[in-house]
Amino acid sequence: MSKSRRLQGDGLQSKRLPCKRLPGKQRIIEDIRFFLLLNCGLFFTALGIALFKTPNHFAFGGTSGISIILSTLFPKWNVGIFMWIVNGILVLLGFLFLGVRSMGWTVYSSFALSFYVSLCEWLWPLASPMSSDTFLEFCFAVILPAVGSAIVFNVGASTGGTDIVAMILHKHTSLEIGRALMLSDLGIVVIAAGLYGARVGLYCILGLILKCTVVDGAIESLNLRKVCTVISQKPEQVEKFIIQELHRSATEQTAYGAYTKHEERVLMTVLTRSEATRLRIFLRKNDPQAFMTIVNSSEIVGKGFRSI
Repeated sequence: MSKSRRLQGDGLQSKRLPCKRLPGKQRIIEDIRFFLLLNCGLFFTALGIALFKTPNHFAFGGTSGISIILSTLFPKWNVGIFMWIVNGILVLLGFLFLGVRSMGWTVYSSFALSFYVSLCEWLWPLASPMSSDTFLEFCFAVILPAVGSAIVFNVGASTGGTDIVAMILHKHTSLEIGRALMLSDLGIVVIAAGLYGARVGLYCILGLILKCTVVDGAIESLNLRKVCTVISQKPEQVEKFIIQELHRSATEQTAYGAYTKHEERVLMTVLTRSEATRLRIFLRKNDPQAFMTIVNSSEIVGKGFRSI
């Protein structure tokens, strides 16, 4: 359908429907949300490390992998203590080679993760795996830290640890960050295979491969939004519902039906899953003849969503 009027340049005739915001209050809310999500992600990661990785010796890489190996070699100290030590050394190296400004939230994340791992070990001390099903334990050892890392990465932070090593290698060598991370994690997996045997080593290799895939999938799921395009005979009611009830904005365009040649007003808005469902229910009750398309988008950048 789409013959369109042209106003400025080659653009469609459109207008942006306003969405009221309170910049000062909104900033405070965003900061609180960032801090809560960061700690939530770090806690999920710590749960996976303390309850599933450590008892099964799943050293997939990172500071948790190093700490699991060190706690086996020096059994008097647990994984949480070694994470404090390893993260402390890495943070000092980061300050030395990258500078204080480059570290950002990495410093907080490194020590907060160490704290949460120690807290989990204190609350739920495990001398052996919780179940006899190694594969089930492996699934949780992959999923929990992956979801936690996805939450942390999604708010623009890092879990710290070997990310610092990767940044140092990237800065002082020709290695890309992704490849540097892979090399550091692969070295940890090789040591784990030699220390714990082929069976655990194969699980560690599989975990290393799956970790990135699950993190990417989790990030896409967290960022999933619905791009909704609505053609309605009652556009004013739809506009009012989007602005006043959903507290979102929309873009309105004038278009023409290819078959009917009638002028139509087209509304395009980006919503969450629940908001898209509410809009669909509203249209079903108020304009059953409305035409609505919904397209999934894994990343929306702009006001009201992720900041540029």
